[in-house]
Amino acid sequence: MADAKTILVTGGAGFIGSAVVRQIITETPHRALVVDALTYAGNLDSLAPVAGSARYGFVKADIADEPRMDALMAEHRPDVIMNLAAESHVDRSIDGPGAFLRTNVMGTFSLLQAALRYWRGLGDAERAAFRFHHISTDEVFGSLGPEGAFHEATPYQPNSPYSASKAGSDHLVRAWHHTYGLPTLLTNCSNNYGPYHFPEKLIPLVILNALEGKPLPVYGTGANIRDWLYVDDHARALLTVVEKGTPGESYNIGGRNERRNIDVVRQICVLLDEMTPDPAIGPREQLITFVADRPGHDGRYAIDATRIEQELGWRAQENFDSGLRKTVRWFLDNRQWWERVRSGGYRGERLGLDTTTPETV
Repeated sequence: MADAKTILVTGGAGFIGSAVVRQIITETPHRALVVDALTYAGNLDSLAPVAGSARYGFVKADIADEPRMDALMAEHRPDVIMNLAAESHVDRSIDGPGAFLRTNVMGTFSLLQAALRYWRGLGDAERAAFRFHHISTDEVFGSLGPEGAFHEATPYQPNSPYSASKAGSDHLVRAWHHTYGLPTLLTNCSNNYGPYHFPEKLIPLVILNALEGKPLPVYGTGANIRDWLYVDDHARALLTVVEKGTPGESYNIGGRNERRNIDVVRQICVLLDEMTPDPAIGPREQLITFVADRPGHDGRYAIDATRIEQELGWRAQENFDSGLRKTVRWFLDNRQWWERVRSGGYRGERLGLDTTTPETV
């Protein structure tokens, strides 16, 4: 993308989306139009570092509002659409799957329809250059045994309402390419972590609880394994795929950093004890509390990132040790950001406990 382009980023006020937008503004000549409904996890504070740029714009809108998407595309004339708008927390999907189907499936459908109409109305050169990039998760592939890794041809086997809704959206994106010719790109990533991470997720929740001397809840025995990816590495990967990826193809993005959940929690404790010891709390590891496992908790995820590494030349710059240290340091240095998030309604309570009757769609 040598020439300056307009990139419409849905979900751009979320964790990964805001990292992409910050990178667009600080590392490229492109314009970024953020489209976000500002649900509980959307946070304009995460975009404050770039909000003053003339190349940045924000519109509060829901991707499921198809007429609004039509109007936005007609007005702003994007060269690229990056779809990061999604409900993304497994525990919330257990309690309330309807919101996940509405946003992740029907929202993606509405956005695809609007993008298809817009793309068909472009001139030949603009049509050839246009890209619709859908950002997804490795959770669509299900759970791995002790060996192996997910690759682009791994069959889908989602095990939670969240992953099922993302699998559905992935299938729609593929269908809109193969049926209608829309130049789509699809990426599936491993677990992200880093600055501006909403504190319901494991790493930021453990950091904040440990800072405050609260229990550190670990599901089951903590033996579940995740492949961790620093969010700024992921943002670079996404922009690399937009620039170099082949329409109709998918790319797996992972950090090659497998860790057991219990080991992640213990490492955070060690870092906090080093960076901000608190005699009143003592060693943070003593705060670890094992709780009943999440329903349907996948055992292990791991991404084979060979394709994006070899074909597009991307590689993660952070290993887990360096990325986690940066993340802990960021949360220590940015108390105002997470205090404002917590004051907005989320205070670290456990979600995903209702295994009886979820709300209806």
